[in-house]
Amino acid sequence: MTKDILSVAVLGPGGVGGLLAALLSRAGHRVTCLAGEQTAASLRADGIRVRSTPFGDFTARVAADTELRAPVDAVLITVKHTALDAALARVPASALGEDTLLVPFLNGVEHPAVLRARYRPDRVAPAVVRVESTRVAPGVIEHGSGFAEIDLTGDAVPRPSLDALARVLEAAGPTVRVLPDETAALWAKMAFLAPFALLTTRHGLPLGEVRTRHREELTALVEETAAVSRACGAPVDPAQALARYDSFAPGTKSSMQRDAEAGRPLELDAIGGGLLRAAERHGVPVPVATRLVRELLLLADTTR
Repeated sequence: MTKDILSVAVLGPGGVGGLLAALLSRAGHRVTCLAGEQTAASLRADGIRVRSTPFGDFTARVAADTELRAPVDAVLITVKHTALDAALARVPASALGEDTLLVPFLNGVEHPAVLRARYRPDRVAPAVVRVESTRVAPGVIEHGSGFAEIDLTGDAVPRPSLDALARVLEAAGPTVRVLPDETAALWAKMAFLAPFALLTTRHGLPLGEVRTRHREELTALVEETAAVSRACGAPVDPAQALARYDSFAPGTKSSMQRDAEAGRPLELDAIGGGLLRAAERHGVPVPVATRLVRELLLLADTTR
């Protein structure tokens, strides 16, 4: 991947995917968004409108379709985990090029294996993104955070391919790092996200109230998650995780909590379920996480 201008497909042009699609298009790359017919038609007609403090307010023209029909240099997979199986039908393996990179921006740690079972394993390059970006309407993106940071990894992917994509993404706007240890990169986010998502959603409270009213529970869950991460080969410092929570604005909500408030499907299996399955594989006791996942499952059942 040494071209100056890339062809990029974005599967799921929501908060993250829409922002990346618009930034890449503005930088001169050929971008095709893959979505349902109604969304695709809207994007073809109106493009993607972005409101962002660091990147400015702008409209970017993009192509859009319901399915990938020709090879591209990279496919950015930016759907929620709950929609992954259905969304991948829009990316048939037969449409991929020999060197197409598949870059999933998903929560959890199990999705790379799903993609590698379906596509060429050495072309799957997982990414971790830190950003607050919301799709408020089809093709309308509000980037609320003053940052957009990406960690790109992939143990089986040739390093020059990762470096080339990282340069393209960073030139478009986000801060990008290429990390050599896929497990460590994915668990670094999982170890932070799981306690944040599970507790804010379970109690229906923003982070500020969780870290004060439920401090003991938060501390125990952080320690459990760190123990699982260590067992998976990705050391995490619980004290650093707690310090990060304390640094966030009191009103901060997790994406899982926002999904619960909006009545959308929860990424509970990808985050909580993934944590419990890893704990079971390595024989790590996680009583707090187990209870919270069980309670969230019961809450989800009663609100259907």
